[in-house]
Amino acid sequence: MATVVPLATPTRRSRSGVLIGTGVMAALLAVAPFVGIYPVFMMKALCFALFACAFNLLLGFGGLLSFGHAMFLGTAGYVCAHAAKVWGFPPALAIAAGTAAAAALGAVVGSLAIRRQGIYFAMITLAVAQMMYFFYLQTPFTHGEDGIQSVPRGVLFGVIDLSNILTMYYFVLVVFLAGFLFIYRVIHSPFGQVLKAIRENEPRAISLGYDADRYKLIAFVLSAALAGLAGAMKAIVFQLASLTDVHWTMSGEVVLMTLLGGMGTIFGPVVGAFFIIALESYLAGFGEWVTVITGVIFVVCVLAFRRGIVGELAAWRAKTRG
Repeated sequence: MATVVPLATPTRRSRSGVLIGTGVMAALLAVAPFVGIYPVFMMKALCFALFACAFNLLLGFGGLLSFGHAMFLGTAGYVCAHAAKVWGFPPALAIAAGTAAAAALGAVVGSLAIRRQGIYFAMITLAVAQMMYFFYLQTPFTHGEDGIQSVPRGVLFGVIDLSNILTMYYFVLVVFLAGFLFIYRVIHSPFGQVLKAIRENEPRAISLGYDADRYKLIAFVLSAALAGLAGAMKAIVFQLASLTDVHWTMSGEVVLMTLLGGMGTIFGPVVGAFFIIALESYLAGFGEWVTVITGVIFVVCVLAFRRGIVGELAAWRAKTRG
């Protein structure tokens, strides 16, 4: 059978543009603590940016809408926090344990969910996520509504003390950039091209000989693992693992971040995550009205910027060049 390229491969120019954009983003994030931006806010935004990028890999490039992605974020957070506090794992090993737990859960849930498509897939993920929420509410090791508190940050590789706020920030930044570049590589690999082809026209991809279910399951597990990496880092940063991270509203929040920033774009989830976290932080004085304000902004953006912030900017740039 002849070699099939499902979608156009990225040009050298587009790749160099992404790499330049990544370099600029990395530079801006590196100097952020020195220009008056609170490092804890930045670490929170980076954790959610990685979470949104992981979700975008599944939705934006795989076409699979999960309403239960918070279970991977929260599972990794609980496992990481328990491993660091109770088992005495060093931070790197605790984060790896949390990521592995999220990947294992993703393999189980994905093997069930990919049997259905569309809204049925979304409902299966939501149902399993709710089951996991009540499991973590009742199981003793999570301490219920109190969560796992006072999680030690520890010493990274035996030499780097993560109790220093700047050291912790740059560790989170390095992990985020590694995850971001890994997602970019996956998207532009032959695997990623086939995944996009399945998203666009699954029956045609199957007729060309591709095992669609296997590709979707791999994408689901990768997305779950990266979401778990974000959750494990978040547990170490805030020294806390709580029910908030496994609640269904967290799954809705990551959908909002992805759509607002630009679904199916590289930088869109990062922009959406920073935008939402900034809104929640700087509008905290409005109390419960923050949710209403965020909802209004989301509705306006969906109506006026259907491709998301980054998607609309990219379309405007392409139109200007044309």
